[in-house]
Amino acid sequence: MQFSPLALALIGLLLAAWVAGAAGLMIAASAKARAAESSRKAARRMARMIDEAPAIPLLVRADGRIEGSERLAGWFGLAKLPQYLVDLGNGAGGKGLSAEQLAELQRLVARTQKTAAPFRMAITPPGSRRSLAVRGALADPQVSPGGAALLWIFDFSESESELARLRADAARAKSDFAALVGLIEAAPMPMWFRGPDARLKLVNQAYVAAVGADSAETAVENQVELIEPADGLSAAQVAAQAAGQKQAIERIVATTIAGQRRAMKVSDLPLGDEGVAGYAVDIEEMEELGRTLRAFQDAQRAMLDQLSVGVAQFGADRKLISANQPFRRAFTMRLGASEGTEFERFLREAREAGRTPEVRDFPAWRAERVEWFAQGEPVEEAWPLSDGTHLRIVTQPMPDGGLVLIAEDRTESLALSATRDTLLRTRTATFDSLFEALAVFAPDGHMQLWNRRFAAAWGIEPDTLDGHPTADQLVAIIAPHLEKPKQAKAIGEIVRGATLDRKQTGGRVALADGRTLEIAGVPLPDGNGLLTVLDITDSQKAEDALRERNEALEAADELKTRFLANMSYEFRVPLTSISGFAELLEAGVAGELSAQGHEYVAAIIESVQRLTDQVENVLDLSQSEAGLLPLAPEKLELLPFATKVVRDREAAILSAGLSLDLRGGQTAKVEADPRQLGRALGQLLDNAIAATPQGGKILVELSRKADGVRIIVSDNGKGMTRDELRRALEGLRTGANGRPERRAGLGIPLARQLVEAHGGTLEIVSRAGEGTTATILLP
Repeated sequence: MQFSPLALALIGLLLAAWVAGAAGLMIAASAKARAAESSRKAARRMARMIDEAPAIPLLVRADGRIEGSERLAGWFGLAKLPQYLVDLGNGAGGKGLSAEQLAELQRLVARTQKTAAPFRMAITPPGSRRSLAVRGALADPQVSPGGAALLWIFDFSESESELARLRADAARAKSDFAALVGLIEAAPMPMWFRGPDARLKLVNQAYVAAVGADSAETAVENQVELIEPADGLSAAQVAAQAAGQKQAIERIVATTIAGQRRAMKVSDLPLGDEGVAGYAVDIEEMEELGRTLRAFQDAQRAMLDQLSVGVAQFGADRKLISANQPFRRAFTMRLGASEGTEFERFLREAREAGRTPEVRDFPAWRAERVEWFAQGEPVEEAWPLSDGTHLRIVTQPMPDGGLVLIAEDRTESLALSATRDTLLRTRTATFDSLFEALAVFAPDGHMQLWNRRFAAAWGIEPDTLDGHPTADQLVAIIAPHLEKPKQAKAIGEIVRGATLDRKQTGGRVALADGRTLEIAGVPLPDGNGLLTVLDITDSQKAEDALRERNEALEAADELKTRFLANMSYEFRVPLTSISGFAELLEAGVAGELSAQGHEYVAAIIESVQRLTDQVENVLDLSQSEAGLLPLAPEKLELLPFATKVVRDREAAILSAGLSLDLRGGQTAKVEADPRQLGRALGQLLDNAIAATPQGGKILVELSRKADGVRIIVSDNGKGMTRDELRRALEGLRTGANGRPERRAGLGIPLARQLVEAHGGTLEIVSRAGEGTTATILLP
C-alpha cells in the first residue's frame, strides 16, 4: 500500500505531536514526583519534630478513636498506645490512667467536641512520678474533619518537682517563722525589735503588758519605751550604739512596771543591717535574795560570836570572809586582822604564833591544807600544839568553792589516861580479828593481852587465862595437851627470848589431838614480847603428801629414763638383723628363690621397715614427753625442705590416685632440726594420704607471718568428728587398770610433740565428710 506525500506528511506531523505530548506528560509527571518526594520529606521532618517536641499531640475522633505517637504509651505507663480513648484507663496490671482521671478527660473531650471550648487538665498516672499537662481544643477540619478534638500533652515532671520542693520549703519556713513568732509572743520576758533607725518595729505581749499599752501596734506607733533613760542615754540611743559597735550591750537598770520599781537586766543584740533585737529579764527577785543573804550573813556572824567553838569562813578565792571571836582567840589573830586575809597567810601567821603543829616541812604541810578547798568531803584533824593545847580541826567544803574551818579546843577531854585506854581497846579488837593466835607478854613474864584464838589453839579453857598467868604457869597449863609434854619447856624459852633476850625465835609442836602448831616469839618496840601461834595441820599434811608424791614421780622418771635407754638397743638390734637376713635372701646368697619366695622376702622387708618406723615413733614420742628428745637445729630454707618431704611420698600419692599442691614459702627460712621437723611434716602428710579417697586433693601451703613460719597441710578427705579428733590428739595414756589404752595411731601425737619440741604449735581442725586442716606455727 502506498501513501501519498501529503498523507506521509500528515502522519509525520501526527507522530511528532504524539511524541511532543508524551514528552510533556513525562516532564509534568517528573515535577509531580519531585513535589511528592518533597512533601514526604517535609512530613517526615514534621513527624520527627513532633517526636522530639516537649509536647505530643493526641487526636481524638468523634467515635472515640485516638491517634498519636507511641511515646504517649510510655508517659501513660502503657506498653502500647490503644485505639480508643476509653482504653487509656487502668489495665490488668494497674497501668494507665485512673478511673477518675479517665472519666474527667472523657468529659472534657466530649465537651470540646460539642462546643469547641478548649480545656486544660493535669494528670499524674498512678504509680508514676510523671506529671502531665493536657491542653485540648477542637481540631482544624484540615487536620481531621468531623468534630475531632486535638490534645497537646506536656511533661512538666521536673518543673512540678521543683515547684513541690519550693512549696514545701516555703511551708516549712512559714511554719518555722510562725513557731518563732509564737515563741516570742509566749515568752514571759519583754522582747522587741528595732529597725536600722533604732525605732521600735515589733514588740511581744510581755512588752505590751509591761508598758501598759492597749496593743502591740499602739506601742510601736507611739514608740513607747520600756527602759527609762540612764546616764543621759535613752534606750534607742543605747541600741544605736550596739548597732554601731556591732557588739551586744548588757546593762542592769531600774524601771517602773505596773507601778513597782523593778531591777531589769537589759540586752541589746545587733542583727547586722536588719536592726537590733532586745530583751529584758526581771532580776528584782534575785537582787532581793542577795540583800536577804547579806542580812542573813550578818546575823550569822553575830550568832557565831556567841559560840565557844571557833568558826571561820573562807571564800572560793581562799580569802577570809568572817571569823568569830573564839576562832580569833584560838589562833591569837593579830589586832587589825580582818576579812580578806588569804588562807596561806593565815596559816603562816598561825605558825608564827605557835598555833599549828610542829612539822618538819611547813611549806609542804601548808600546801596539803590548801587542798582542803578542792576536796568534796569534810576533813577532820587533831592539832597538838607546842604549849600542850589540842585543837580539833574540822573543815567543811562549801558548794561555792569556799571552806568553813572549825576549831575546837579539846585539851581537857583528851587526857593521857583516856588516850591509853582507847589504844588498849583498839589493840584488843585488832588482836581478836586476826587469823593467828596471839599473846603479849610483859618483861616480867606475865600475859598482858591475848586474842580469842589463843586458848582454842592450845585446847585450853579461856577462863584459865583471866588471871594473867606468867610464862611458866602457861607452860604448865599447856604441857598435858602436847604430844610430847617435854616440848613445853621450849615454849617458855621462846617467850623469854622475845621479852628478855630481845631475839626472834620459833618452832613447831605437835598436840595430842594430832594437830601441828607453828609458834614464834617476836620482840616488840615497847619491851614486851609477842607470841604467835598458827595451826598448820592441813598444810603439813599437804606438804607430806606432796613430798611422797614427788619422791614417787622421781623414781618413776628415773625408771622411765632407764627404760628408754635400753629400749632403743633392744628393739633396733633384732629388727636390723631380720632386715639384713631378708636382704641376703633376696640377693640369692642362700640360693635362688622362687617368685613366691621373693614376694615373701619383700613382705618381710616391708613389715620390718614399718615396724622400725613404729618403734622409732614410740621411742621419739616417749622421749619427747619425757623431755629427752635430742634436737640438732640448723637454718633451713622452707620450700626445698618441704619439697623433699613431699617427693619422698610421691609414690604413695600417685598410687592412691591423689593430687598434691605445694605453694608459697619461696623466701621463708626456719631454725629447726631437719630430721625431726621432716618426720612431723611427714606424719601429717601420711595421715592426709591415708584419709583422702581416690581423686582427692592435698594442699601444702608455706608462708611467713609476723610471729614466725606457718605450714598448712589440708585435705578434702573423710575428716574426723570432734570426739575422733580428741582421741587422735591424745598422747600416751594409761587406763584405770594401769594398762595403756588403744588409740587410732601415733602420727598426730608424735607430730605435735616434735613441733612443740621446736617451740612451735600444732593446731588441727577437722569436720566429718569435709576434710582436715593441720597448721604448724614455728617461731
